[in-house]
Amino acid sequence: MRFLFAFLMVLCLFFSCSDKNDIRIDVSKINVDFLIKRYEVDFYESTKETLPKVKEKYPYLFPKEFTDSLAIIKVNDKQEQELFAETQNIYENFSFVEKQISSLFKHIKYYNPTFNPPNVITMITNIDYENRVIYSDSLLLISLDVYLGEKHPFYADYPKYIKENNSKDHIVVDAAKAIIDQQVYPSINRDFISKMIQEGKRMYLLDLYLPLISDNVKMGYSQNKFNWATSNEEQVWMYFIDKKLLFSTDTKLNKRFLENAPFSKFYTEQDNATPGKIGVWIGWQIVKSYMKHNDVSLQELLEINESDLFNKSKYKPKK
Repeated sequence: MRFLFAFLMVLCLFFSCSDKNDIRIDVSKINVDFLIKRYEVDFYESTKETLPKVKEKYPYLFPKEFTDSLAIIKVNDKQEQELFAETQNIYENFSFVEKQISSLFKHIKYYNPTFNPPNVITMITNIDYENRVIYSDSLLLISLDVYLGEKHPFYADYPKYIKENNSKDHIVVDAAKAIIDQQVYPSINRDFISKMIQEGKRMYLLDLYLPLISDNVKMGYSQNKFNWATSNEEQVWMYFIDKKLLFSTDTKLNKRFLENAPFSKFYTEQDNATPGKIGVWIGWQIVKSYMKHNDVSLQELLEINESDLFNKSKYKPKK
């Protein structure tokens, strides 16, 4: 009980009560102080003589096993220098992304006055697309080499659904998702509908934090995939009902409908035409319906049990 009380108090402090309908708000007077440090520039332009200064500037990126000799080998590696050069061709001027990140931080601080913006560290991670952005309290680490553009030759062998999110527009979305992951705890409920709604809560926060970003970019969908989701919402919902999936605790449903994938797995001949993680999309629509039909704060949204939310959502899929 003490843990539950403490958790609710944190939520109360973390999310200020705001009008749930004010998706687009004026954040121009909100101040956020943070630094952007270009680690990849400092590191790949370093020499044996200047490396100690780089280590002093970024001590958290130099564990003991990453010796000076290994660092210099990495700096002089031909392929890594090519990757660095390509990254600089696109991100030598970082002002566009900096403005987006600043807006993100301002929106988070609007809803959470206690939020302390992390310093942003740009880097190269040999195209580690599974760890695009890492958030850890005071630091936000961004792997710029993952965002060189969908058609960049470095991504020639990557799956299309991965490459679709490898553009500059997705940096701020991935940054927001990394922060939200530490604000919304996983559901204790194991049924499929609860998991969908939990993902929907995350997407609703994304709406609030990034009101100017299009829905398809927030979902990580191409325009065609987004159009499929909006056009087939009712059919997807009826499939979930007909197959009795809503209250199923089968963990295989995670990969079929919640995790990032080239398509969702309905086990039909048309699967290849569907977007992945369609369950996240449905959960998002349920949460939006709940917020539309209930006068609740953001704090109350995050606290409410998924089953209660579903019962009060008055959700009806669009035909």
